[in-house]
Amino acid sequence: MKRCFLFLLICCILFPGLGEAWAVEEGSDSKEPQALTLYAQSAVLMDGDSGRILYGKGQEIVRPMASTTKIMTCILALELGSLDDKVTASAEAASQPKVHLGVRKGEEYRLKDLLYALMLESYNDAAVMIAESVGGSVEGFAGLMNEKAEELGCTDTYFITPNGLDGVKTDENGEEHIHSTTAADLARIMRYCVSQSPKRKEFLEITGTQNYSFTDTEKKRSFQCTNHNALLHSMEGVISGKTGFTGGAGYSYVGALRSEGRTYIISLLGCGWPPHKTYKWSDARQLYRYGMEHYRLVDVFEPKILSPVPVRGGICWEEGEHASQVELSWGKDGEETGLPVLLREGEQVEVTERIPSFLNAPVEAGQQVGSVTYSLDGLVLKTYPLYAKGAVEQMTWRKAGVHILECFLIMPNYLSFSYK
Repeated sequence: MKRCFLFLLICCILFPGLGEAWAVEEGSDSKEPQALTLYAQSAVLMDGDSGRILYGKGQEIVRPMASTTKIMTCILALELGSLDDKVTASAEAASQPKVHLGVRKGEEYRLKDLLYALMLESYNDAAVMIAESVGGSVEGFAGLMNEKAEELGCTDTYFITPNGLDGVKTDENGEEHIHSTTAADLARIMRYCVSQSPKRKEFLEITGTQNYSFTDTEKKRSFQCTNHNALLHSMEGVISGKTGFTGGAGYSYVGALRSEGRTYIISLLGCGWPPHKTYKWSDARQLYRYGMEHYRLVDVFEPKILSPVPVRGGICWEEGEHASQVELSWGKDGEETGLPVLLREGEQVEVTERIPSFLNAPVEAGQQVGSVTYSLDGLVLKTYPLYAKGAVEQMTWRKAGVHILECFLIMPNYLSFSYK
C-alpha cells in the first residue's frame, strides 16, 4: 500500500497535469470544450445561420474597431447606391491619412471601383468618397450607419467615421461617444453582410476577390489592389473578411467561413499591437477550428402529427361530425420546414407549441391558427406558423333555418321512397 502511494506521489510530481486530467475525467461528465487561449481582448465565434454565439471572450465590452468598420460602409453603399454611380473626390476625401488611394480633389471614380479599393486595400479616402456620395456627407452617412446598426440589434455600436479612424462625438443629449462596437455586434454586422443582406452576393464577390485593377473615369490614373485578408488563400472555406488597425483599437479582424453546410462568423478586437500583427491570424484559425471540431450540423426539425382543432359556432351538418374542426398543416406549398442548426454534443433544442384549444368560426383555409417555436439557450432559432387546411363557415340563424326547411322538404320524398 505504501509503495502504491509512493508511486502515485512520484507520478504527480513528475507529471503535474496528470492529477488534473484524472480529476476532470472522474469528477465530471461535462461535455464542455476547453476554453481557448486567445490574444484578442474581445472575440466571438458565431453560427452564421442562427446568429447564436458559440464562443465568446469579452464579447459585450465596447471597444474601437478600426477598419472593420468598412464592412458596414460597403454593405450600405451596395444597398443604397448603384455600382455605376460616378463619385467626385472632395477636398476632405483628398486629405485623408494613410492608408489611402491618394485621390485628388475633383477626380471622378466609379462607386464599384471605390468599393474594391475600400475592402481590399482599406483606403481611407475611398471610404469618405463613398460616404459623401451615398449619405450626402460623412456625418449623414454615419447617421445611416447607426440606423442600420440599430436595425440589426447592435445596441452597443456607435459609428462616427466611415473608415474606422478613431473618433469622438457628443450627441444632442450631451453624451460623449467614441467610434466603437463590441465583438458580438461586429459579428452580427458581418453575419448580415454575408447571409442576410439583399446585396450579400455582391459583398461576397468584392471581399472574396484577391486582386483588382481600375482607373479613374478619365483613365488618367490606374490602380492595382490586393486583398489583405491572408486567410482567403491560406485557409479552406474562408469566404470573406476585413482587417483593421489604429493606435487606439490595436489589430482587429472580422471574417466568415463556410464548410460542409456550416457558416461561421468570427470577430476579434484588441488583438495585439505592433509588432504583433500576426496575432489576429492565429486567433482566427483557432476560432474557426474550434467551431469545426466541436459543432456539427443537425436538422432539428421534427414533423409531428398535429391534432385537429375544434371550431365553435361553425356549420356542422355538411361534412358530418368533422366539419366542426380543422386539420392543421406546417406550412404553405413551397415553404421549407427543415432547420439545420450547429449543435455541440449534449445540446438540445427546446420546442414550444402554441396551438389554441378551440377556434371560433368562421375559419378560412390557409388561415394561420398557431405556431411551433424552436429555441436554444434562450435564442429563438425559428418559428413555424401553423395553418388551417380547410374552412368552416359560421353558423347563423338564417343558415340554420334554411337547413331545417331543406330537411322538411327532403324528408317526405325519403319516407315515400322507403314505404315503396
